[in-house]
Amino acid sequence: MGNELTVAVLGPGGVGGLLAALLSRAGHRVICLAGEATADTLRTRGIRVHSARFGDVTAEVEADTHLREPVDACLVTVKHTSLDSALTRVPPAALGDGLLVPFLNGVEHPAALRARYRPDRVAPAVIRVESTRVAPGVIDHGSPFAEIDLTGAQVPPALLDILAGAFGAAGPATRVLADETAALWAKMAFLAPFALLTTRYGLPLGDVRTRHRAELTALVEETAAISRACGAPGDPAEALARYDAFPPQTKSSMQRDAEAGRPLELDAIGGALLRAAARHDVPAPVTARVTGELRAAAGH
Repeated sequence: MGNELTVAVLGPGGVGGLLAALLSRAGHRVICLAGEATADTLRTRGIRVHSARFGDVTAEVEADTHLREPVDACLVTVKHTSLDSALTRVPPAALGDGLLVPFLNGVEHPAALRARYRPDRVAPAVIRVESTRVAPGVIDHGSPFAEIDLTGAQVPPALLDILAGAFGAAGPATRVLADETAALWAKMAFLAPFALLTTRYGLPLGDVRTRHRAELTALVEETAAISRACGAPGDPAEALARYDAFPPQTKSSMQRDAEAGRPLELDAIGGALLRAAARHDVPAPVTARVTGELRAAAGH
């Protein structure tokens, strides 16, 4: 990788569109991978981002339905619910030596991706941001922050450092973390109780943390215990303090999906938690009940 990278973005939605625009503005070549209609829109209009943090950005990008040439990195920014179909746009042979960088919720996807692509090129990432696609190629970045943790247990550190440098220079505060398990579980332990309960009750975080405090606390404690059993840190008090610091109107992405009638990432979050709990014999009765209620409501 040189100073100017070629980066593919699979799924140029809220997160992918934001990163595509910022990387393009910073001088990198960006190829967005999407359906034909979205690809046409991006080719003709580019990506427009409204962001209080990074300013208003209109960035030119290339767009295609499939990856047809090697790239330095391919960012995977689709939902778990559409991952399998989306990956057909990225043939392993076309990716070549490039990094595959999944920005996905949950903890099970790295193993699945390493079975399909070069294991030493799968570099899982975590992003903390609130960013929404309001129309094809139109992104609203609402949070005052955008922070990336980049990891990859088997990836040469120099490759992670180059990509982290590109992200950081483009805007998002980026760090490379050596412990992949800890990085993924830190996100999971924060996301799971928040996503499951806001979706279960159809309430923003402020109402969940007051009206359903005992249930939130129980879920946080279960998730922290599962995280610790998987070899990652887990601090219930710290998680609750973070929830209490968030604006009360905050909603989870799973809750927004439920409100819009979209498929829920329930298996990648609740399901994965329960599978990890079962593997390590960690009791998780509240997680099991809430996940079961959500599955029943969604007709799963």
